[in-house]
Amino acid sequence: NSSSPQVSQFILMGLPGIHNWQHWLALPLALLYLLALGANLLIMITIQHEPILHEPMYHFLEILAVVDIGLATTIMPKILAIFWFDSKAISLPECFAQIYAIHYFLCMESGIFLCMAVDRYVAICHPLRYPSIVTEAFVVKVTGFMVLRNGLLTIPVPVLAAQRHYCSRNEIEHCSNLGVISLACDDITVNKFYQLVLAWILVGSDMALVFSSYALILRSVLRLNSAEAMSKALNTCSSHLILILFFYSIIIVLSVTHLAEKKFPLIPVLLNVLHNVIPPALNPMVYALRMQELRLGFQR
Repeated sequence: NSSSPQVSQFILMGLPGIHNWQHWLALPLALLYLLALGANLLIMITIQHEPILHEPMYHFLEILAVVDIGLATTIMPKILAIFWFDSKAISLPECFAQIYAIHYFLCMESGIFLCMAVDRYVAICHPLRYPSIVTEAFVVKVTGFMVLRNGLLTIPVPVLAAQRHYCSRNEIEHCSNLGVISLACDDITVNKFYQLVLAWILVGSDMALVFSSYALILRSVLRLNSAEAMSKALNTCSSHLILILFFYSIIIVLSVTHLAEKKFPLIPVLLNVLHNVIPPALNPMVYALRMQELRLGFQR
C-alpha cells in the first residue's frame, strides 16, 4: 500500500538459513579482510618504493590494489559488525550509499582489468610501439576515464532505489540493489531494467573486450618461432588471465544463482559477500607468485 508510512531503516539479517551460527564465519571472513588490506597495502608500498616497478603495468596493478581495498571495505566492516555485535540496523541513506559503492568498485575492477588487458595486448602484439603508446599520460587518461565512466553511470542505481516507497517489510539479507528494491511497495521495472543495462554496457562490454584482447595475444604468441619468447609472453599474461577468469566467472555464477534465489537463498548472498573479499585477497597473492620483479620488491 503506497499510502503506508515509509520505513526509516533496514534490518540486515545476514546469511539466510544459518542465522543461529553465522557468527562462526566471522573469524575466517575477518582474516580474509585483513589479508586483503595488508597484501594490497604491501603492493602499493612496494611499487611506490621500487624504481624498477615504475612502469605502466605496475601502475595499473597499484590502482587495482586501491580498488580492491575499497571493494572489501565497502561491505566487510558492516558484515563483521552484524556477526560480532548484532548491529543489524542500517539507515536508508547508508544502505543506498553502500549500493553505490559496491557497484562503483565492481565496475572499476572490471575497467582496470580491461586497461591491463590492453596494456598486455600492446606490449606483446606491438612491442616496438609500446613505449610510445602506453605512457604515464596514457595511464592517467584511461584511469580518469574509468573513474568518470563508472562514477557517473552507477549513480542512477541508488537514486532509482531511493525513489521507491518502502512501506511494509524492512528485513533484507544485505544491501544489494535487487535485494533492497524487492521490498518496495511500488513498481520496480525501471530499477531492474537499468540494472540489466548497466551490467551489459559496463561489465559485459569490458568482459568482451578483455577476452578479445587475450584472444589476439594468444594468436600472436602462437605465431612466435622462439619457444623462450612464447614462454615469456605467456608467463607475463598468465597472472592477469587467472584473476580475470576468476572475477568474471563469479559474476556469471552470481547472476545465474539469483534466478534460483527462492530455492537456495543462502547461495547468492554468500557469493555476494565472498565476491567482495576473495578477489581483493587473492589478487596480490597471484601477482606475488607469478611476477618475479614484484616478488623481489616484496623481499627487499
